[in-house]
Amino acid sequence: MRTALVTGGTRGIGLAISKRLAAEGYAVYATYARDEASATEAARAGLNVVRADVASEAELSALFASLSKIDLLVNNAGIALYRQLQDTSLEEWNRLFAVNVTGTFLCCRFAAKKMLSLGKGCIVNVASVWGERGGSCEAAYSASKGAVIALTKALAAELGYAGIRVNAVSPGAIETAMNAHLSEEEKRSLCEEIPAGRFGSAEEIADAVLFLVKNEYCNGTILSVNGGM
Repeated sequence: MRTALVTGGTRGIGLAISKRLAAEGYAVYATYARDEASATEAARAGLNVVRADVASEAELSALFASLSKIDLLVNNAGIALYRQLQDTSLEEWNRLFAVNVTGTFLCCRFAAKKMLSLGKGCIVNVASVWGERGGSCEAAYSASKGAVIALTKALAAELGYAGIRVNAVSPGAIETAMNAHLSEEEKRSLCEEIPAGRFGSAEEIADAVLFLVKNEYCNGTILSVNGGM
């Protein structure tokens, strides 16, 4: 059976991805950091739930050591920050990069070691439209996701010759808890910038991830799923 690891895979976009991969026959390991309620629900859905902070090299080392193999890695775990640059603290900046960038780097590094021994593998990183175009009041978050996009392209070039594909899906405005801070007026205003006229769903992002997994000629692809934003 093929093995997939989905970081942040117990809620929101991550949960939708985990469920979709499980339906495709993968043995899915879904990580979480603190949300015990979502972890319990994910376990009830038949997922292998593992607690691990992606910003911790020690915790990730133990996690990857426990897996006999890994065919697919989806780096979904991430945090957001909606704040003007002048009000963003160094601590907040560092935490964003620790989770969104360093976490992705560490997981890719550990996964690549296992995939190289198999001579094949697939990695899909979850970036963001803000990493492509930048978002007002989200400079730190945009910078972190821009780094994920650059890392994706570089690893695709580096690992492609070894049979390991690295791609990214870049979501636009998606109806998840990460956007819960937006008021209804702010959501309406944002929808006016989206030609599709609505927020996307977690399931639509899961569809995009599955496309990148299945299409073996995709490598270094940044698949934008943003309603035309």
